[in-house]
Amino acid sequence: MLIHLKALGCRLNEAELETWAQSFHQLGHQISSELNQADVVILNSCAVTQEAARKSRQLIRRLHHENPTAKLVVSGCYATLNETEAAQLLGVDLVVSNQDKAQLVEKTLSQLNLNTMPTMATEPTEHTLFRRGRQRAFIKVQDGCRYRCTFCIVTVARGEEKSRHLQAILDEINQLHQQGINEVILTGVHLGGYGSEINLNLFTLIETILEQTKIPRVRLGSLEPWDLPENFFSLFQNQRLMPHLHLPLQSGCDSVLKRMARRCKTQEFADIVQKARAEITDFNITTDVMVGFPDETEAEWQQTVEFIQKIGFGDLHIFSYSHREGTKAATFANPITKEIKKQRSQQLHAIAKQMKQNFIDTQLNKICTVLWESPQHDARTDKMITLGYTPNYLRVASDDAPENTLSNVMLTTKNERFINTSPIKN
Repeated sequence: MLIHLKALGCRLNEAELETWAQSFHQLGHQISSELNQADVVILNSCAVTQEAARKSRQLIRRLHHENPTAKLVVSGCYATLNETEAAQLLGVDLVVSNQDKAQLVEKTLSQLNLNTMPTMATEPTEHTLFRRGRQRAFIKVQDGCRYRCTFCIVTVARGEEKSRHLQAILDEINQLHQQGINEVILTGVHLGGYGSEINLNLFTLIETILEQTKIPRVRLGSLEPWDLPENFFSLFQNQRLMPHLHLPLQSGCDSVLKRMARRCKTQEFADIVQKARAEITDFNITTDVMVGFPDETEAEWQQTVEFIQKIGFGDLHIFSYSHREGTKAATFANPITKEIKKQRSQQLHAIAKQMKQNFIDTQLNKICTVLWESPQHDARTDKMITLGYTPNYLRVASDDAPENTLSNVMLTTKNERFINTSPIKN
């Protein structure tokens, strides 16, 4: 059978897609990038905001409309929090909750009466995702979260923390590397909580991956700032660990952070950033900022703006607070109007754009190693280009870099979409 996999939302959803792809592949089925050719369509949905839930519903309808004959399976946070609603949407054949995700492939094949082996299975050494043109892979190392930030519905949808065994992670990374993957991104709902229930921790996980695998590049997904273990930044002395962290801030005002039940005050956050930049050259810090949390005064908002400008992030992910039933913040008084949210968001986007350009300016004329992706057509220049990422997660372009290779380049000029490069002869 042909299986089409699609994710909406976080990197953890992407990582789960990759796990399912491998499982389907081992049973002899094929992964298809073409929706209209698929026999089975699987959506890993999102519900981090009300808008994400709306997009999940919209995408379910579109998937069924574009391929009405395919069996449609829906999983993820939207399907978990709204199981009855999801099951009643037109075209949905099966809903698999987050708690049952480990059995999604088995449930799909058995409950939809698809549990038959094809006449000729693909060789197990041929990795499905690499055949789709991937150079990097998301590795799910844990699920669930022990914390309850007052705005977050994901912890409700994902449940309690559960870490993968270390050897299973090592085996997956080594297998992916053998199949041509050159970069892995470690992901989890609460990445910093890895190992809390199996007598391990994030430091040991990263250290062991660097010791017992030869994957050229290792990245970390979003990591809460209060979770960084002692001597954490010493790990980056190994240049295979990429010098970039996405540390969610959410607010630059301590009184708002307290109402959010966040566990890192602004001064603590600033100290972490200072330490990272002092110990690792060209380290890039990006972050999340929430706009319009209930009862956020203008004075509190200005504190956030000033703190963000003081830190000088490499990039910001900006999103508006979304009222979600089942969270503590849903009971808070004094909601912020849409108009004020929009104004604050626009203000922050302008600041973010300038900060990103400022960081890029510090990187021009420097030499770095880039992992190149698939060539693509650039409509603006009518030429083929190859895009990639620097170790500190800047988007760059080359006119002639081979796909899925690592090469040294100099960062030359910038535009709105990427940094141009020139090759460096080794």
